[in-house]
Amino acid sequence: MSMPITQELVEQKYRLYHTRINAALEQCFSAEKPDTLYAPARYILEGKGKRIRPFLTLLGSEAVSGSSENALDVALAVEVLHNFTLIHDDIMDQAELRHGRPTVHREWNVNTAILTGDVMIAYAYELALKADGARHIELIHILNHANITICEGQALDMELEKKSDATIDDYLDMIAKKTGRLISAALEAGGVAGNGTPDQLRSLVVFGEKIGRAFQIQDDYLDIMAADGKSGKMAGGDIINGKKTYLLLRSLELTAGKDRELLQSIITNKGTAPENVTEVKAVYEKCGVLDETAALINRTTEEAFSALDQLPYPEGREYLRGYANILMKRDF
Repeated sequence: MSMPITQELVEQKYRLYHTRINAALEQCFSAEKPDTLYAPARYILEGKGKRIRPFLTLLGSEAVSGSSENALDVALAVEVLHNFTLIHDDIMDQAELRHGRPTVHREWNVNTAILTGDVMIAYAYELALKADGARHIELIHILNHANITICEGQALDMELEKKSDATIDDYLDMIAKKTGRLISAALEAGGVAGNGTPDQLRSLVVFGEKIGRAFQIQDDYLDIMAADGKSGKMAGGDIINGKKTYLLLRSLELTAGKDRELLQSIITNKGTAPENVTEVKAVYEKCGVLDETAALINRTTEEAFSALDQLPYPEGREYLRGYANILMKRDF
């Protein structure tokens, strides 16, 4: 009988694999010339990333095969692809900092950052092709599909910013593509590296899609529910910045009269003054969206866990469940 997987064991494994992933990433982009191409690629990979996606790749492999021995290059491919999206996102968002350091386009310049992102895509595919196993075509399809879907998600996000009549469906489609697909692709690629069956891969994808959706909606929820700064950002920052979140869009469906006018003004004016946050939160409470959203997060997380039941290796399966609990800030 296998030992129960505790939070301490999951955190221990995460630290061990985090070190393993970072050590392998340090070996990437070792060419010295041209320095303006490879130095920025090394720089972004040296950032304090949580390595959520490559960790999920390794666990995905373990859940279908009991081993992640053949999955490290695949995990690195996923992380390099993720970091390419961060470089290009930062350019589009005109972001100054990432993980407390200047973004690549600030440390160098925009043209250098674009070119570095481009080479990282190609490098990610090379890593996938280097992986042990006979299913390289599948791996490339997964990375390609993820890349295309992320680009679609980014385009939808830009469209959503301009839309005055955005819906919940618009928002859920955007987050599924922009953030959810790379999470499910990381797991799916790990399943391929572990030589999983089509049904097992489907279970990993469903788990990734559900946990990705729950995680993003929870992020929206914590923004308004966090006591000042506990979540690492200002409470109500999304409202102040006029971000179209699940809470805001759903509340627009549930309210009328002055309450709805207040919420619509946040979208029309692309934000509101910090002193209005309390009033908006009161509207959220009154229309029931806070309780509804908490229930949705819980239900979606449970659906994600149900998908894991089909996977053959209990230990890998339970580590996935345990790590998702940590991400979702849930008790074991």
